[in-house]
Amino acid sequence: MTSYSHVKLTIGFVDPDLTPEERDEQAQRLIFELQEIDDVVSVKRLLDPNPPKGNKSLGGFLEGLLLAEVNVSNAKKLLGFLGNRLGGKPIELHVEANGKKLKVKAYGKEELEAAIKAVQDFASI
Repeated sequence: MTSYSHVKLTIGFVDPDLTPEERDEQAQRLIFELQEIDDVVSVKRLLDPNPPKGNKSLGGFLEGLLLAEVNVSNAKKLLGFLGNRLGGKPIELHVEANGKKLKVKAYGKEELEAAIKAVQDFASI
């Protein structure tokens, strides 16, 4: 079996009660928090591959989405942090580990805990 050294997590805030700007603010706050964790290899916003016409910036970002990358050995710790931090928020996780991909959605604390367990089993972490 090929061993990959990183787990990539795309985290999307999907609360329908929030505006796109509010979901983006949540993502930006989480980025700052994740940047403070030594175990996180990288965390960044995702560029919009199809920015709106007339967009003056160099690309623009997808609202409410971020990509975090962590060493496989620290992935369980990051998932625990996300469980504590995001337990009550509807989110969507896209996970890439060991050459495989998984997509899970959680709309509350219990669903997030089940999603984190599914991710841990999926990535064998």
